[in-house]
Amino acid sequence: MLSQDVAAFRDFNRFHTRLVGALNEHLLASDYALPQVRVLYEIATAPHDTPPSARDLGAVLRMDSGYLSRLVSALADDGLINRLPSKDNAKRLALTLTDKGQTVYAGLNANSAQEAAALLDPLSDPDRRELIGAMSKIRRLLDDAPKPATFILRDPEPGDLGWIICQQARLYTKEYGWDWTFEALVAEIVGQFVKEFDPDKEKCWVAEREGEIIGSVFLVKQDGETAKLRMLYVESSARGLGLGRRLVEECIRFAQAKGYRRMELWTNDVLVAARKIYQATGFELLEETPHHSFGKDLIGQVWGRDL
Repeated sequence: MLSQDVAAFRDFNRFHTRLVGALNEHLLASDYALPQVRVLYEIATAPHDTPPSARDLGAVLRMDSGYLSRLVSALADDGLINRLPSKDNAKRLALTLTDKGQTVYAGLNANSAQEAAALLDPLSDPDRRELIGAMSKIRRLLDDAPKPATFILRDPEPGDLGWIICQQARLYTKEYGWDWTFEALVAEIVGQFVKEFDPDKEKCWVAEREGEIIGSVFLVKQDGETAKLRMLYVESSARGLGLGRRLVEECIRFAQAKGYRRMELWTNDVLVAARKIYQATGFELLEETPHHSFGKDLIGQVWGRDL
């Protein structure tokens, strides 16, 4: 492990503890320190039918049992916590908040939300999505096991189309050995899309997860009755989420809503995963033509379906 990585990790931890005021004796302008506030949070947000025990809190918080016991006792002495035998096990003390505890927790929770809002408020919408996405990614990479990462579909924003061109070129070079002439083709298609964009008949979907672009697709007007699906791509890290099929289905729904009667697309036979998506969404192979492009001998394919 590189020493600079460890140093950067520790530096971020110091930044975060300072940012949230974790080093202060009291947190959120209250009489309580961070560990006490966290214990109150875990008790307040636990299911009502299964209140936690001190052992349960210790497992969740990874906190020393002796230290946790002292925290719980202090909060109980302050009138914030009830410790009552569980209905199904008299030896197990279930922890719940008293009326006073609920009032204190409500104030702490409101103050915490206000502090978080104050930090997020100066950020633009893209920066805010990127920040929240980075937080989710940190948790996933460190195996904190949050809910499975999902994606959103949105319209392109400034900078997205250049990124899509770059990522498609890199992806197809890495996976299929295509040369830089493919990047030129992608750039040409994107440039034409922007230049001739008809918002009533054409659309681009950008897929985003954890603040990062993980895929995209374009639907353009081929003629008055036919829509053309172009440049479907999904990052390798996002495969298995059903994203490719979702992007194709969005194109189909949009084309149907806009009155198109057919949809077609051009691809190459080596793109096996994409072909399976097209077949699963009702497309049929119409023609095949050998060609030499992107530094490779390929077989181009035209697929189509009625809408």
